Amino acid sequence: MTQVQTECVLVVPTELFHQLGHFQGFSSDAQRYLDVLLDPAHTSYRPRHEVEEDPGYKQLIPYVIFRYRDEQRRVHLFQYTRGKGQGEGRLHSKRSVGIGGHISVEDATAAASVHAAYEEGMRRELAEEVVVDTAYDERRAGLINDDETPVGQVHLGVVHIFDVAEPRVRPLEDDIAEAGFLPLDEILADTSSFESWSQICLTALFG
Repeated sequence: MTQVQTECVLVVPTELFHQLGHFQGFSSDAQRYLDVLLDPAHTSYRPRHEVEEDPGYKQLIPYVIFRYRDEQRRVHLFQYTRGKGQGEGRLHSKRSVGIGGHISVEDATAAASVHAAYEEGMRRELAEEVVVDTAYDERRAGLINDDETPVGQVHLGVVHIFDVAEPRVRPLEDDIAEAGFLPLDEILADTSSFESWSQICLTALFG
C-alpha cells in the first residue's frame, strides 16, 4: 500500500466548521476557529485515502508563505510549480506560494496537545520540503476555505507568513520545481496559473 493509503491525518468535522461560521475564501480570524477546531474533543486521525473523498471532514493543512523584503522594501514571495511526485495529484503542475502538508498521527506521538501536534507537523513538513537558511519571524495570518474545488472541499488551510531576513529558501524535493523568490508585482500579474489557495492568499493578503 502507498503512504497515502496508510497515512492517518488530522481532521475535524466539517459540520463543526460550519457551526463556527462557514466562509468561502479567506478569514483573518484564525485563532477563534482554531481554539475550537484543535480541541481534542473534536479532532481525530483518519485514513487519508478515505477523507480525501469525504467532505464530511476537513483536513487541517499548514500553508506557509515565505516573504522577503529587499533593500528598497519591495516584497518578494517564494513560489514554485508542483511536480507529479507531490502527494495531492489534483494540484500537479499548478504554481503555489504555500509550503505545507497534512498533520499525521505520528506528529501526535510525542506531543502534549493537539496544538503541539499541529506545530510538530508543520515543522516536519517544512523540514521535508525546503531548507530555510536564514533567520525569520513568523505569524499566523488566517484560514483558507475553498469549497468551489474538489480539493478544497476536504481541506482547511492555516496560513502562516514567514518573514525571512534573506531570500535563502531552497527546495529539497525535485517536485518543488522552478522554485525561488519572485517580486510580488510579477506574481500578481499572472495569478491564473496558481492553485486556488494561492490565488485566495494573494488577493486577501497582498492584492
